[in-house]
Amino acid sequence: MEYDEHSTQVMNFVSGLVLGAVIGAGVALLTAPQSGRRTRRRIRRRAVDVRSNAGDRFEDLAADVRSKVDDALEGARARLGR
Repeated sequence: MEYDEHSTQVMNFVSGLVLGAVIGAGVALLTAPQSGRRTRRRIRRRAVDVRSNAGDRFEDLAADVRSKVDDALEGARARLGR
């Protein structure tokens, strides 16, 4: 149970971090003194970067969670003698 709760907390933290970064970048770009076209271009570029980075980080987190679940299952099987 503790492992599931910790995993959920980590996922919530990472999700909040990514969402905060996206909102912060959007606000920074929208308040920058530039032309509308240039700002929209920068927002598009940043959105692609954020999406790519978020996907990479999610894959890393998923792999880490999978590894920890596998370790926990192996430990449980060892204790049960299977």
